[in-house]
Amino acid sequence: MLLRPVTPPKSSIVPLPGSVLPAAVAAGLVTAVALPLDRPGVGWFIAGLAVALAVYFADKRARGDAEPHFGLAAALWAAAALGLLAVGMVRASLWLHVLCVLAACVAGSLAVVGKRNMNTIFYDVFAVPIEAMLSIPWIGRGLVKLGKQPGNRTRPRFLVPVLVSAVVLLVFVPLLRGADAAFANVVDAVIPDLNPGTFLRWGFLFVVATLAVTGACYLLAAPPLPAAGEAPRKRLAHRLEWALPLGVLVFLFASFVAVRLVVLFGGTEYVLATGNLTSAEYARSGFWQLSAITVLTLLLVAAALRWAPKSSAADRGWQRGLLGVLSVLSLVLVASALSRMWTYQQAYGFTVLRLLVEVCELWIGLIFLLVLASLIPLRSAWLPRAAIGAAAAALLALAVLDPERFIADRNIDRVADGKSLDTGYLAGFSADVVPAAERLPEPLRSCVLRPVVMGISEDDWREGNLSRSLARQTPVAAASGAACSYTPRR
Repeated sequence: MLLRPVTPPKSSIVPLPGSVLPAAVAAGLVTAVALPLDRPGVGWFIAGLAVALAVYFADKRARGDAEPHFGLAAALWAAAALGLLAVGMVRASLWLHVLCVLAACVAGSLAVVGKRNMNTIFYDVFAVPIEAMLSIPWIGRGLVKLGKQPGNRTRPRFLVPVLVSAVVLLVFVPLLRGADAAFANVVDAVIPDLNPGTFLRWGFLFVVATLAVTGACYLLAAPPLPAAGEAPRKRLAHRLEWALPLGVLVFLFASFVAVRLVVLFGGTEYVLATGNLTSAEYARSGFWQLSAITVLTLLLVAAALRWAPKSSAADRGWQRGLLGVLSVLSLVLVASALSRMWTYQQAYGFTVLRLLVEVCELWIGLIFLLVLASLIPLRSAWLPRAAIGAAAAALLALAVLDPERFIADRNIDRVADGKSLDTGYLAGFSADVVPAAERLPEPLRSCVLRPVVMGISEDDWREGNLSRSLARQTPVAAASGAACSYTPRR
């Protein structure tokens, strides 16, 4: 059964439960048929749900009446993974979909890992793909052992019906398709064109999904040792080794904030009063410098939390004081960087890159707030997972915001202030931009909508997407090239 062992077992001595292979094959078949590789769609959620259910029921069947592996934390990570995959059902933006899929893979791995173990957070993030490779010998030995058992009923109950069902479908579906035109239309809508590329894609997706399930089950069968509380760590020998550098940094930050307070929060008036390229370059370069400072400071804070001594009350007091003040000052720099970028966008327009770096800066600010919370008990083992959870929450919030529509709305608002609109940039967006572009007068409306709407191909059932479906219903007129403006990005 998939019970937690006392010591990490090897694949040669961990038995293969009979529930793993049927669950893995079922998830692989669903994923191969349902998942569209080249665009967002409902198939991504279906495939993710199939993998999640396969792992859950395989583990439940193997454990029987034993204590279940999946608790509240695992359920929350699994819900986050499925929520991220569901973004592809409503948003058509490809870059947002890619970020959500990557984050969903991380959340799914953390759901299977469960409680924090003796390994680092880097292992926890990539645990499922790592264990998927390690599970191959486990599956192979299990199949060999299964084949050597005389009279074993698991093989005919599972393999033979699947093979017979596949043969039945291959024989009768083409015959029924040729017998009735209406049924042929239904089959064509469900089954894509069968060509070598389709079978290659199906095979690739089947292998990936099957290995994901077997890797997760192998991780549940042979998990790393759990970590009970803080693991022993080598600490710095003397307080001066860490307190002096952090004290210097606190003094430097405090001096910077005190001297530049007016400049840092001067806002739009400060930049527009200058009214030249130098002011714009100042705002943009200032943002990247302040962002680099906050990231480096976060690394220093993480190092201090890990290696600073906590043996005495004085050490703990110094750590709380210095790291607390440093985190608060870093939050001021985060707010300053965001103010600069917002000012720059108000002057020269909104873009995907600028919005993403603002979201990253907000995420860093949230991590500093988590650091402040960890200083109360001086326990930081939960911080890495909390930071990953905050990143997943930020992506979900970004999906709710509808970033491409938000960017288009802000740029269209600038038109009312007499500023130019880069229709060429907006025309490169996905179908998410259509509701915002509807606000534009002609011919600017068609300059944006025509390339977007005309570039949307028909979706099959796997590629169902709300944004693309609504965009297809939008009428557009031909727009002359002279009416469509293109403004170089600054």
